[in-house]
Amino acid sequence: MAPKKGSRSIRSQQASPWGTLKGLAHRLNDPSDTRAAIWVSAGILLFEAVICPLIIAKVPYTELDWVAYMEEVEGFLKGQLDYRELKGQTGPLVYPAGFVYVFAFLRWLTSGGNIRAAQYVFAVIYVATQAVMLWLYIKAKVVPPWALTLLALSKRLHSIYVLRLFNDCVAMLLAYIATGLLLLQRWRASIVVYSAAVSVKMNVLLMAPPVLVVLLKAPDMQDIVEGVMQGLALQMFLGAPFLLHNAGAYLSRAFELSRVFQHVWSVNFKFLPETLFLSRGVASSLLAAHLALLLLFAHYRREKQRGGLRGRVAQKRPAPAANQTRLPKLPQLPAAHILFLVFSGNFIGIVCARTLHYQFYSWYYHTIPLLLWCTRLPTTVRLSLWLCIEVIFNIFPSTPETSLALLGCHLLILLALAFAPAERGSDRTH
Repeated sequence: MAPKKGSRSIRSQQASPWGTLKGLAHRLNDPSDTRAAIWVSAGILLFEAVICPLIIAKVPYTELDWVAYMEEVEGFLKGQLDYRELKGQTGPLVYPAGFVYVFAFLRWLTSGGNIRAAQYVFAVIYVATQAVMLWLYIKAKVVPPWALTLLALSKRLHSIYVLRLFNDCVAMLLAYIATGLLLLQRWRASIVVYSAAVSVKMNVLLMAPPVLVVLLKAPDMQDIVEGVMQGLALQMFLGAPFLLHNAGAYLSRAFELSRVFQHVWSVNFKFLPETLFLSRGVASSLLAAHLALLLLFAHYRREKQRGGLRGRVAQKRPAPAANQTRLPKLPQLPAAHILFLVFSGNFIGIVCARTLHYQFYSWYYHTIPLLLWCTRLPTTVRLSLWLCIEVIFNIFPSTPETSLALLGCHLLILLALAFAPAERGSDRTH
């Protein structure tokens, strides 16, 4: 039988360069196209593997905290266990024990703190972070493959990792690995790795409330309880040498929650007069706003359809002894839902943070594309918000105007997330 003319024309159109380009464009714009996302991710990682060494070779290193880190861990390596005596050129050591062990190892790995060697180590940390994040995005199937390139286009983020060498980079790599373990439903392992991240820098605690919401949805509370106990045990184990020597000094320095950062270095809320910025009233108001927003997002935005947090906790209660009927098993959580909860909860903490230093950009930059694509905002608006935030973090020093613009971008994203369609951030399965 002779082929129909129509089918022949369709095949020729598909085989034409124009048809091929249209097909490629469609695939690159399809969030569910895993193969296209993998190819784009491979290209991104190859790009990063080339660009990071070039940055190290061509852009001058800027000393900020690396020498101080090395001085702080040098005291520990010489046998000093009193946290009051561990100091560097920028002041006393103010990070938990995990930081000490990690940077003591990096001091050994870089032959006593050689800066060029440390830059290459942090380039590896940066590429590893990108790889973890790309895997998370591929699992979520929310962001189209072409938009994954946004993860690699931050000038400031490259600077934070390979030209500044901040401990934030190590903490966030561990935090994102822990988030990946959540997606795999490795509840205990996830909690332990989150604990390890907190032991490097406490900003990871911003993820604690949304992670708790995710864990309350997990089908096995025994795993959760055991994970929490293991996480606490890890903190005790890491801090044991310092706790046994001087517990008060360690707890007050490593977990100082009342520390106030200087107004001059903040990118956030710098439009406030310094006296008001440093006031207890502003701190209390931002804390109250933080807690209120977390509750609103957790209870009304994502939990109301399932009976709220109270209903979710009630489902975890064991059945009475007289009633041996088993509670229904909860459905597996979609990757997009988990990432929406964790990333939006972390973002709320960023919005309400009185101080955002430039290196704090690493706390949430990688999450911005996913959050933007969870909203109903047009793509042009998403890209404009992403670009605006990036530009603001590349303006030094920050000004009241840039600080106000940053807050405006944050609030617009937060408002868009509040009205995001449920299928984008919760119940859609892939």
